[in-house]
Amino acid sequence: MRIREIEEKDNKTMEQIIKRSLESFDLDIPGTAYFDPQLSCLSEFYHQQSNANYWVAVNEQDIVVGGVGIAPFGEMAGICELQKLYITPEVQGIGLSKELMRVALDYAKRYYTHCYLETLTKLEVANHLYGKLGFQKLDRALDGSEHNAMDAWYLKKLTND
Repeated sequence: MRIREIEEKDNKTMEQIIKRSLESFDLDIPGTAYFDPQLSCLSEFYHQQSNANYWVAVNEQDIVVGGVGIAPFGEMAGICELQKLYITPEVQGIGLSKELMRVALDYAKRYYTHCYLETLTKLEVANHLYGKLGFQKLDRALDGSEHNAMDAWYLKKLTND
């Protein structure tokens, strides 16, 4: 596996991975990433923003098998959001999500003091990973959250001071 920045040629595959993953949990509903307008053009969306990026994991044949993004969170200075962490079922359980998160968080530390993310309680494996990587569970979404179907929110301090 190799992790690299997203390219335009990866957009369609990454959109399919995200949609299939959400469908597998019956989450192809409003208030989730399923209906995000930028889903079909992730490379352009992340390249147009300051201090934002999206990475994809590719196998030996350069086929995209997952991805993750970092972008500013709303108007809150110093806070970014970990976004659209999805991998295909074939590569689950080998630590790929953790590696993608490490790449994203290493990048985030250069520009932000905190990283926010939102998810669903029923995504138990994801919630466990977030806790292991130092994310603290919040009681509610941060102001400015756009995904109102989420019911679990996390924040991680990125600085050591």
